[in-house]
Amino acid sequence: MFRSVVLFVAFALSPLAALAEAHMVRVEASGSVAEAADRLEAAVNGAGATVFARVDHGGGAAAIEMDLGEAELLVFGNPRLGTPVLQADIRAGLVLPLRVLVYDDGGQTVFLYEDPAAMLSDYEVPGETEAVGRMTGALANLTRAAAN
Repeated sequence: MFRSVVLFVAFALSPLAALAEAHMVRVEASGSVAEAADRLEAAVNGAGATVFARVDHGGGAAAIEMDLGEAELLVFGNPRLGTPVLQADIRAGLVLPLRVLVYDDGGQTVFLYEDPAAMLSDYEVPGETEAVGRMTGALANLTRAAAN
């Protein structure tokens, strides 16, 4: 009985996992994770946005003698884009500012981020809002510029 329940739950949740993955945008980058994260940070700053945090997940794991590999998270934004979204639904502050994970995927450095329209779909923020479109374009442009 327990096995049947576990199998049912796993089967029922598998489309959700596939849906979540479909909302992720993956951009392959050259160089190490640190080099790619440096380029992304420079691109963000060059575009007039602000890097609020740079989280070294790999370094944090190493500090407690666990292996995670290279992985950094950049948290950044531009109040001109984010504020209208937060005015539409302050709960969007749970997913803003924007985030890009930079990690090593079997020897390939990768930028990974969630599509803003999908990320904000659970909030009362119309997907066609100009700010959402500009966030989508900014993420694509910044990661593409930092990829090489």
